[in-house]
Amino acid sequence: MNKNASRLRRAQTTRSRIRKQQVARLTVHRSNQHISAQVINPAGDRVIAAVSTQQAAVREGLKGTKNIQAAIEVGKRVAEQALAAGVESVAFDRSGFRYHGCVKALADAAREAGLKF
Repeated sequence: MNKNASRLRRAQTTRSRIRKQQVARLTVHRSNQHISAQVINPAGDRVIAAVSTQQAAVREGLKGTKNIQAAIEVGKRVAEQALAAGVESVAFDRSGFRYHGCVKALADAAREAGLKF
């Protein structure tokens, strides 16, 4: 089993619990170069808000796209978009990634911007 398969296996437990709660989820994906976040509706069939460091508007003013500052910016922007769409409460789906570093910084920034989870 490779690293990605192990990560996806870890993510299955969290996603199944979130599905049972019937609440929107804030999912995070972290790669070696970028970090992205999406707010997905409770049914799981529609993306409500999405932000990534691959977007030019997010990249402006950042020194890099894979550091904690970039994660904070993505967290703030995804929270703003979700609140504008009427979503105030979400469940955090870390997608099998450890809750530290960029993932933790993104979650903290989203909380500070007004999302509740």
